[in-house]
Amino acid sequence: MDATEKKELETIPSVAGGGGTESEHDEKESERYARDLKAGLHPLKNKLAFWYTMRTPGVSYEDNVKKLVEFSTVEGFWVCYCHLARPANLPVHMDLSLFKEGIRPLWEDPANSNGGKWIIRFKKVISGRYWEDLVLALVGDQFDFGEDVCGIVLTVRYNEDILCVWNRNSSDQQVIMALKDSIKRHLKLPNGYIMEYKPHGASLRDNSSYRNAWIRG
Repeated sequence: MDATEKKELETIPSVAGGGGTESEHDEKESERYARDLKAGLHPLKNKLAFWYTMRTPGVSYEDNVKKLVEFSTVEGFWVCYCHLARPANLPVHMDLSLFKEGIRPLWEDPANSNGGKWIIRFKKVISGRYWEDLVLALVGDQFDFGEDVCGIVLTVRYNEDILCVWNRNSSDQQVIMALKDSIKRHLKLPNGYIMEYKPHGASLRDNSSYRNAWIRG
């Protein structure tokens, strides 16, 4: 990471608040893994990227989505994460996202278009700890049915922060419910803590991320 990228990590969240076949992708991932090992690094199962979104009047949501930095090793992750602003220091109406390589934090992205998200609301004083736990779970590939997970999103609001876990398939009820249990387990949430699920298709129809969500408990 050069000095410019490092500066972006420190300032943008604070101020602003692939193609190819599956076999080709697998081959590239194997080469990446071997290359990182040879360099004495600790490769992650998935290459990931942090994104940020600051809503700007008159500008489409897609145009407001900006990639911040990518990483593929444990060492690369900590270099990035240590320079990211924490949720308590982010401006209202900003989204900070972490997604697997090649997936944008957009409902319309091919990897997301048939999926949905689990929605968890937290008071602002405690959201930072839960966001960090979600980040570490995704980086470490710790979720059950991890292949179905696309990424995670932190949405900063005035009175609360909203954390979401996006998955690929909103029609597989078994996977959706198993993912809910996995999230609750990693975040150490009480069994009765309310989580909501909403398919991205429903969000596209009503143009809302969180209204009319399914209540799943």
